[in-house]
Amino acid sequence: MGFLSFMVLIGIAYLVWRVTDQLPDLIFRLSELQRDVAEIARRIKEDDAAATSADDD
Repeated sequence: MGFLSFMVLIGIAYLVWRVTDQLPDLIFRLSELQRDVAEIARRIKEDDAAATSADDD
């Protein structure tokens, strides 16, 4: 039973190491996604403002 617990501990340590190894790339991708979402939101806001001003004419 002790050997199995040791193998599980090694497996968990490996998975934690892999996650922390990929963390900088994940943070970069999330920041790119956030930038893209902000750009889309800005375009929608501009389109709504343009549509509102066109309706006022």
